[in-house]
Amino acid sequence: MAGASGIQLEDISKTFEARGVTVEALSRVSLDCPPGSFTALIGPSGCGKSTILRLALGLDRPDKGSVAIGGVAPAEATRSGMTGVAFQDAALLPWRSVEKNIALPLDVLGRKHVDNRGKIAELIALVGLKGFEAALPSELSGGMRQRVAIARALVTGPRVLFLDEPFGALDQILRKQMNIELQRIWMETRATTLLVTHGIDEAVFLADRVVVMQSRPGRISHVVDIDLPRPRRRELFNDPAFHRLEAEIAGALDGR
Repeated sequence: MAGASGIQLEDISKTFEARGVTVEALSRVSLDCPPGSFTALIGPSGCGKSTILRLALGLDRPDKGSVAIGGVAPAEATRSGMTGVAFQDAALLPWRSVEKNIALPLDVLGRKHVDNRGKIAELIALVGLKGFEAALPSELSGGMRQRVAIARALVTGPRVLFLDEPFGALDQILRKQMNIELQRIWMETRATTLLVTHGIDEAVFLADRVVVMQSRPGRISHVVDIDLPRPRRRELFNDPAFHRLEAEIAGALDGR
């Protein structure tokens, strides 16, 4: 995407109080995602992956350190439509059609739906849902609902895209197909993308680099560059080079 912006987290620390216990969610985490890059965050539950996303989206603030999206504060980036986000739960409004669910961020930002019909139509085609414009969420499969969620995340023309386990609820076969589709969409938009995932194969297939996190406290332990050529095809899942990268990341997760 033209004018893509980067993500910068510098020396971030964040603690939470839970039932009288102090939880150190993040300790001195620094992460720089260059414009147009695709970064995957992977690690055990409780290592701070989702906390990083919340900080980057401006939903929370660090106790120490700084966060910038395209050189501005996260809340400002969100208000301007610079960022888009999709979660594991597609969270579509059941009474709104595919077209109107995709248009929701435009409504929130006060942008006229009628002025963006061409953009919405392009996104519906991009995610492979042409012909389903008027369908309600109840008439869609799980994979189709996630396609709507990704189109909705892209409708403001974001330069930065955040994905929090977007395919975590799908079966393995459909998940791999959605990985292929997401790569295609990313190669067309080139939005700077930060993906949170528990899937090593998903991280290797999609990302330029995989950031491995450890917990207690949450911190970055390894960064693995993924030098596999694009476009990456389904056959790559069986490639020895792919499996070597999977093994490297698995070892990092195990502390080896």
